[in-house]
Amino acid sequence: MGYVYIFVTVLLSAYGQIVLKWRLNLKGSMPEGFMPKLYYFWEVFWDFWVISSFASAFLASFTWMAALTKFDLSFAYPFTSLAFIMVMFISYYLFSEPLSWQKVVGTLLIVVGTFFVAKG
Repeated sequence: MGYVYIFVTVLLSAYGQIVLKWRLNLKGSMPEGFMPKLYYFWEVFWDFWVISSFASAFLASFTWMAALTKFDLSFAYPFTSLAFIMVMFISYYLFSEPLSWQKVVGTLLIVVGTFFVAKG
């Protein structure tokens, strides 16, 4: 069950980042000046999808706590890097963010490193 907790933590974390980026892309860049920024954040904060991204981070903290009851932190923590991998590929497809060979190689190194940590 511990691996399920880790996997759900990773999914919830990735979901939150993707949704936040999606909604901020729709909102546009942050304006200059204190009051316009305050208004910008006020509008963003009350967006249903942004609230859902905050909720996913909150829920992820609970699944992470559950995972830590099953594994050592030094074992479980490297698995959180899998969220980076998910976000990178989803961002490529949804937001047309660049995907260079350096990012792909770096991602493969993360996967290999996570595998070694899991075996150790």
